[in-house]
Amino acid sequence: MKTLSLLARGCALLAGALLTIITLVTCASLIGRNTTGTTLLGDYELTAVSAGAAVALFMPWCQLRRGHIIVDFFTAWVPRRGITWLDRFGALLLGALMLLLSWRTAIGGMSAYDSQTTTMMLGFPEWIVYVAMVPPMLLTGVIALIQAFGGEFQEDKQ
Repeated sequence: MKTLSLLARGCALLAGALLTIITLVTCASLIGRNTTGTTLLGDYELTAVSAGAAVALFMPWCQLRRGHIIVDFFTAWVPRRGITWLDRFGALLLGALMLLLSWRTAIGGMSAYDSQTTTMMLGFPEWIVYVAMVPPMLLTGVIALIQAFGGEFQEDKQ
């Protein structure tokens, strides 16, 4: 379980670095646009592809820490044992969904590679974004399935 935790942490750090870089690029583009009238070509495209990859990279850490939003309005009266069962069922559903999304994202990446689709302004190959999203989605699915079937992580005990 320690390996999954380290991988999830690494994904989150990579996502944070990616968002920091894209924030700096966006700031540079905005400063240029508002001071000299020039902008960085494709800044919107860079933001879009980076944000998509960053969201996928943050998901394993969020699942590991059980950080997803839980609305307990209808379950506030349910005993702790029932809540545990609902949490495990939710983790099972999320794990299955993430594995399905991983598979379909991989298929989409192969299709984008075969057709050589690129972004409009920069000509950035779209398949790279798909490739960046598949491993963290798989990791999220594995973490969720382990949690669904009773796996305990160090972070759960804090």
